Amino acid sequence: MRTETPWGPWDPPPLAEAVRLLTALRSPWWIAGGYAVELAVGRAFRDHGDIDVLVPRDAQAEVRRVLPGWDWWAADPPGTLRPWHPGETLPAAVHDLWCRPGPDEPWRLQFMLDEVAGGDWVYRRDPRVRLPLARLGRVSDEGIPYLAPEVQLLYKSRSRRPKDERDFEEALPALDDHARAWLTETITLTESAAHPWAARLRALPAG
Repeated sequence: MRTETPWGPWDPPPLAEAVRLLTALRSPWWIAGGYAVELAVGRAFRDHGDIDVLVPRDAQAEVRRVLPGWDWWAADPPGTLRPWHPGETLPAAVHDLWCRPGPDEPWRLQFMLDEVAGGDWVYRRDPRVRLPLARLGRVSDEGIPYLAPEVQLLYKSRSRRPKDERDFEEALPALDDHARAWLTETITLTESAAHPWAARLRALPAG
């Protein structure tokens, strides 16, 4: 779905094309955002304005290598988009990269850089929340790696835009008891015990 931004239009490729572009990556990677929730649910249920891909921070140079000649920009907080120069190592405060085949093309992919320490993924908003990297994602029946829905929903729990609320509702049946317990605990820890999603999760029957 093509969308407009102050920095130019987004026109993400079909998911299968995005996956094809990423197959040469030697680093672990996971489809994230709303597509990750749909992969967990097993069906499409809404439009998407972009395609998010999560990679470990130390894979940033590798990501650039597999898309040679593309135009790369870094999202410098708060809210500044600026060129990511070849050979530049991005500081810890930069978490998002936008890229497109050329400067006159629409944006195609967004990469999110997350921290990894001692083999664990570290939640960038609260380093008390960690998961072994091997538990961070799942693989779809088509072989697509995607972010575990409970992890994606933790990220979405802060903003709770209408599309995030839709993703939460659709993802609930795809969460097993362990995922529900983890999401309840982490939302309570990082947001509040009174967070509506935590309250909803606590009210669900086991199984």
